[in-house]
Amino acid sequence: MKIANIAEFKNKLSEYLALVDQGEEIEVRKYNIPIARVVPIHQAGTNRTRLGCGRGTVQILGDLTEPLVPPDSWEMLIEE
Repeated sequence: MKIANIAEFKNKLSEYLALVDQGEEIEVRKYNIPIARVVPIHQAGTNRTRLGCGRGTVQILGDLTEPLVPPDSWEMLIEE
């Protein structure tokens, strides 16, 4: 693990981020007291989802454009 004070970390930010990208951890210190640790984010594997793989597996029963609840049951449409 690399150790850097705030000023050094600020001045060489791109260099330190390149090290983090390679898997290195950086500890940032203020007056020699650790205040932060910069660690790499472990990327998940690539997405292997294939578009269209579920085609034909859903059956639609009814009309998708019609409301599920009949209009006479809608409270907001009832005039008082």
